[in-house]
Amino acid sequence: MRQQWIDRNFTRFLGIPAAATVSWTTGNGDLHWGNLTAEPLVILDWEGWGLVPTGFDVGLLHAYSLRTPATAARIRNTFSHILDAPDGRTGELIALAQLLQVAARGGHPELGPHLASRAGHLTGSPIPQFQPSPGISEGGA
Repeated sequence: MRQQWIDRNFTRFLGIPAAATVSWTTGNGDLHWGNLTAEPLVILDWEGWGLVPTGFDVGLLHAYSLRTPATAARIRNTFSHILDAPDGRTGELIALAQLLQVAARGGHPELGPHLASRAGHLTGSPIPQFQPSPGISEGGA
């Protein structure tokens, strides 16, 4: 994740201006259920670790959970101290924008409407609708 990607894609996928300031922290950068083990909990897939926006990892895990409302609610409750803080909200929006980009390319079609709904709830703005297109590249995300 790079600031240039945020600047270029925030409006494109969320319909709002890019975050003026982003707080960065060390993170996995690809936190989803396929990268977590059962007890004992182990986080897998660290090849893309590095600086990520604060709240990005937990925002990503929450976003991947939106199809299961009880799980999404539990994540929001457990990590509310992160996701409800301004920096965490920004990180969650960046995670949503990244996944909306994936959805625009045809990935996670079942998740796309949930992502748009959550992003719209956070931004208070309509989310641009994108049809999957093979010509859209990830652009450094």
